[in-house]
Amino acid sequence: MKPLSRVLPAAVLAVAVAVPTQATAAARIVPAADHEVTFAVDGTTTHGTLHLPAHRPGHRLPAALLLPGSGPTDRDGNQPPALTPNTLAGLAAALGSDGVATLRFDKYGTGRTGLGAYTGRPEDLDHPAFVRQADAAYRLLSSRPQIDSHAVRLIGHSEGAMTALVVATTARPRPAGIAMLQPQAMRLLDVIARQLHDQLTGAAAAGQLTEEQKQAAILAVDRAVADFRAHRPVDTATLLPPIAALFQALEGVNRRFVASDDSVDPARVARRLPAGMPVLLTCGTADPQVPCDTTDALTTALRRAHTRGPGRVVLPGVGHSLDTSAAPGVLAPSVLAALRDLLRP
Repeated sequence: MKPLSRVLPAAVLAVAVAVPTQATAAARIVPAADHEVTFAVDGTTTHGTLHLPAHRPGHRLPAALLLPGSGPTDRDGNQPPALTPNTLAGLAAALGSDGVATLRFDKYGTGRTGLGAYTGRPEDLDHPAFVRQADAAYRLLSSRPQIDSHAVRLIGHSEGAMTALVVATTARPRPAGIAMLQPQAMRLLDVIARQLHDQLTGAAAAGQLTEEQKQAAILAVDRAVADFRAHRPVDTATLLPPIAALFQALEGVNRRFVASDDSVDPARVARRLPAGMPVLLTCGTADPQVPCDTTDALTTALRRAHTRGPGRVVLPGVGHSLDTSAAPGVLAPSVLAALRDLLRP
């Protein structure tokens, strides 16, 4: 019997051997999936979701750690049952469609994590505990075999943006970039005072307060902030009732956290970022919580630290939840465009 090489032309043999079937090519793609993950930090088991987009076996993916905003905000960016914008879940889905893996987790006091080691003593929780939790999450994400450890970004929303900024100054391996979406860009009590000033000014404009009452209320707020920072009792008798209730809450079980959060000046932290680090900072023109001018000092600090772009991006019509009034609950296209600019290799 003659060898096949003598019966068939060489070109035909090459075609017969080299062309795979469509089924074989499809089998080489690992489908997109969510994976429940846990990690331990400070005696607490933290629960999270690792989303891996569709990829080829052995291919290492770019990734992002997603950090939630203030209060009891869970891994999806929600405070159920009242507030469910799905901010982080929406970001994970959008990034996944672009081939970026994500990790998001239930921080202390939320979801399956709960208070963990702080059960029964929530007054001991402070901002550094949340930073250590985020840093542990970053190390877990960077160590996964499917992840390119040199292509991991930090993406934080609101207070989570400030946490991301702090983590970025010391994280190893060095983050490939950081996105601060509608960030807490000033010290916490300065943010609260600014918001109260704006509300009092609005009340006076609406005829609910006289000009004299407005000025007296603003001075009382400033005194309350100064007393809180000096560890003096806040005289709530001089505050309007809703504002008095707010400061009573700040002085209660939350005092340690508020004081430690307020001790962080984001602009000062930004000066410690490595030169050349890509940074995105967004602010929305429809965001009363983070008006664009409150990010001026942070933006200047980023420039002086010699970070790279995109830098600050102003998002017309975008609110604090990263959506617009025309499409509430849907991530604004301008947000995703800004993120893609940061994530571009």
